[in-house]
Amino acid sequence: MLYYKSIMILVYLFIGVIASILSALPLGASNIAVINTTLKQNAKQAFKIAITAGIAEVILSYYALDCNQVIQKFFNDNLWVQLLIVGILFLVGSYLFFKKQSEPKPKTRKLTQSKYATGFLLGIVNPPVLIYWVIAFGVLHNNDIMLSLKSSASVLFLFFLGVYLGKVLTLYFYSKLSAVIKNKVKDISLIVNKVTGVLLIVIGFAQAAKLYIV
Repeated sequence: MLYYKSIMILVYLFIGVIASILSALPLGASNIAVINTTLKQNAKQAFKIAITAGIAEVILSYYALDCNQVIQKFFNDNLWVQLLIVGILFLVGSYLFFKKQSEPKPKTRKLTQSKYATGFLLGIVNPPVLIYWVIAFGVLHNNDIMLSLKSSASVLFLFFLGVYLGKVLTLYFYSKLSAVIKNKVKDISLIVNKVTGVLLIVIGFAQAAKLYIV
């Protein structure tokens, strides 16, 4: 009986990892930051972003678990929030696409240039990820995988550990993939900006189409 309970608790670690990987796989702000940092600097700097982005993912998933019904109702009742996200995607995508290659500037140590701060801010200010976790918990509950803040401490710890590991491992994968590209292609920064800009615009169109269809 004790062995069975231990296995079931470990299942929540696996669920956390898988759910977080599914959340992190689509190209988002954190992914783009990791890719750009790997290409323009190095994988070590990109990993700093992944470390704090993982913390942000845990916070968002915790918040979604705590008040998922309230959050879901807020986004459904406030169309302007979703339209704002679409607008930001278009603006940032257009900026990156039309941005010209600039000369490198001297490094200054500012909070806004800290990779740890960048990873956390990009991870925490991410409404689509928050919506994802609200939906994810709904799917889990519909499949009789019950998880709440009243669950045992061991279950919650392993689940959120899985969320953290899933986010960091996915971003690490993006970083390694970017490093391979970096070693094969020279002067790629301008290309990356244009490709990233196009992808953000495409994502913006997809979000706008989804709102129109719904």
